[in-house]
Amino acid sequence: MKLLTVIGARPQFIKAATVSRAVAGRDDVNEVIVHTGQHYDANMSDVFFEELSIPKPNYHLGIGGGSHGKMTGRQMEEIESVLLKESPDVVLVYGDTNSTLAGALAAVKLHIPVAHVEAGLRSFNKKMPEEINRILTDHASTSLFAPTQTAIKNLSSEGICGDHVQMVGDVMYDAALFYRDRARKPSWFEELPISENEFVLATIHRAENTDNPQRFAAIFAGLAQSEKSIVLPLHPRTRARLKDHGIQPSDNMHIVDPVGYLEMVWLEAHCALVATDSGGVQKEAYFHGKPCITLRDETEWVELVEIGANVLVGAQFDAITSLLKNPRGSRATENLRRR
Repeated sequence: MKLLTVIGARPQFIKAATVSRAVAGRDDVNEVIVHTGQHYDANMSDVFFEELSIPKPNYHLGIGGGSHGKMTGRQMEEIESVLLKESPDVVLVYGDTNSTLAGALAAVKLHIPVAHVEAGLRSFNKKMPEEINRILTDHASTSLFAPTQTAIKNLSSEGICGDHVQMVGDVMYDAALFYRDRARKPSWFEELPISENEFVLATIHRAENTDNPQRFAAIFAGLAQSEKSIVLPLHPRTRARLKDHGIQPSDNMHIVDPVGYLEMVWLEAHCALVATDSGGVQKEAYFHGKPCITLRDETEWVELVEIGANVLVGAQFDAITSLLKNPRGSRATENLRRR
């Protein structure tokens, strides 16, 4: 069987690596990997693939930037050309990026079965491009691999049920287990006046926060009240927004350049608390036994909220301040911390 995997961002490579390692051990499956190039990442060098034991893509389409419609359309066109050349038996897509939707639509229009990993996730906010991508991909897919029972229920409520829907667990948990022993302490960590397990790890990148001056300022004002030091890896775009909005980081914040995945795993495993607007980091915080404050108004990982491991605070100054001082979620994550 020929399996063609479509991915477009670094987190998807991490997810796909988990499955690709299993596929590599089989003689009856040949995998072809297509990287759309949706997210440019300077860290994705040859060393990235070697250190993380990730197969290099067979195709790199180099399609990133532009509007959502333009990007998705260009990706569909190029993916279709690859599909016609490779004639795969199945197209495998991950998550909820434009690359996910482009891969699914290109395949289904050529009558090629589509398998979707992380099927059934819903934030119920259709203003998010990711939510549209999830819904359309699920409805176009032939095989749906859901990470949780809640995801199964979401699919069922939309009329998607049957043997082609399976609850398989979360590939990111497999990744967390695989990489936690390979994690690497950032070289700059010892230069900071902080100790392991005594700092807050914060990540902020979503446009709903960075492009809204009021939300962005409220988040930074809340973080400034933390009694613990904050390590804040910031992308250049987010740094630029700080300057644009006239926001001055407080003295307890240590802003650093974006980190590689193995360094991020180390920071997640050795912090006291996570504050993030990232979907993936929410889960990784739980996998590493850390309570999480989510700087969003909704999340696709509702199970973590329901068990108390994750608390949604949006950009509410009072909530951020309160939870930084008295974080919830430690009991809910205790079992995972012991593993």
